[in-house]
Amino acid sequence: MASVLIIDDEKNIRLTLREILEFEGFEVDEAPDGMAGLEMLGKKKYDVALCDVKMPKADGLEVLSKAAEMRLETQFIMISGHGTIETAVEATRKGAYDFIEKPPDLNRLLVSIRNALDKSNLVRETRVLKRKVARVREMVGESPAMKKIRETIDKVAPTEARVLITGPNGAGKELVARWIHEKSARANGPIVEVNCAAIPSELIESELFGHEKGAFTSAVKQRIGKFEQADGGTLFLDEIGDMSPSAQAKVLRALQENKITRVGGDKDIAVNVRVVAATNKNLPEEIQKGNFREDLYHRLSVVIIRVPSLAERRDDVPLLARHFLSEICAEYGVAEKTLTPAAAAALAALPWTGNIRELRNVVERLVIFSGKEITKEDVSANVGEERSSNSALANMDALFERFTTLQDFKNYAEKEFIEFKLRKNGWNISKTAEEIDIQRSHLHGKIERYGLNRGE
Repeated sequence: MASVLIIDDEKNIRLTLREILEFEGFEVDEAPDGMAGLEMLGKKKYDVALCDVKMPKADGLEVLSKAAEMRLETQFIMISGHGTIETAVEATRKGAYDFIEKPPDLNRLLVSIRNALDKSNLVRETRVLKRKVARVREMVGESPAMKKIRETIDKVAPTEARVLITGPNGAGKELVARWIHEKSARANGPIVEVNCAAIPSELIESELFGHEKGAFTSAVKQRIGKFEQADGGTLFLDEIGDMSPSAQAKVLRALQENKITRVGGDKDIAVNVRVVAATNKNLPEEIQKGNFREDLYHRLSVVIIRVPSLAERRDDVPLLARHFLSEICAEYGVAEKTLTPAAAAALAALPWTGNIRELRNVVERLVIFSGKEITKEDVSANVGEERSSNSALANMDALFERFTTLQDFKNYAEKEFIEFKLRKNGWNISKTAEEIDIQRSHLHGKIERYGLNRGE
């Protein structure tokens, strides 16, 4: 059901329009002035707004301007009893879909509303399509690791060097691969992705090299493989550490000779492909275990780019969160929300075992369940107990990293423990010594040793 907001200071007009629109099947809300209308537009998504021009607190043109700043997709139809050509032109310039004089012709008003809904649907579909065909997303982050990755991409992308991208799942390896393609001389060609871990070993060769009709039982027609599809462009072999040994041998040949042979065929096919590979595995270790070919590794790793986990670049978390916040709000067609500094700090403190992918999911959840301003309490409420537990474990890891020897850690732990018990017992030495089961003289010695004092 399409939703309509009526913004008008005349109660009778609001009631009349409500009755007509509800009879036509619309969901209708009312606002008695411009400020109230803006507040409602910020809280709820409306398909169409019927807005008076002359109103107290904020007139219709001010509402239009503010709505544009809020990047709303609501279509505005201005209604005024004091309409002039100049006002109509100004309203159109500010983004109004139509301008109708009071008293409105109801048939014309309904036609205008339906046309505005059609435009709203087209805008929404266009945004989705643009998102689908967008070549590459922005690389967000100002940490030293991200700056180094950008510098490396700028240097290696214009060359034909093969690149091996390493890093944990969800860290952004695919994005790095797409930027390498985007900044290369092959940018106008295709970039074809193959997830080697998602394809069964018995099908990976057919997926990569294609097959001839009748090559095996289910080969009812000829198939063009990914190498041929990527001709003139880039082939991204994701999770290459999971590729079967037989497929590794054929990929090695393709890299050496720039030729492939379809499964079931005997004809060599020349291919002009730049291969970029990625893995979350330690390939030198896999080579030692006999799971990966050393000669293929050296072919793929002319340049190695390591993408760090999100835990290794926590300073980038607030930047990423705000970037995703803007992106998701635009995608959902809602007014852009803000992230408080405390909420950003709370997000940065989390362990993020799922890396960038997990952070985006959490931000999407916050957009859905939070108000206009996302607070620290919203983060706590929407992250969940499991994440809080993982965060505690991550904090322990950070604590352990501060100490190089066991004795240093023991001294730190003992000091914190004694200080906690002293505060708890109001600095009663006898009671604290009894509770932690040591002699008073020993407790005095430790207080002096660690420089503990009661303070204020």
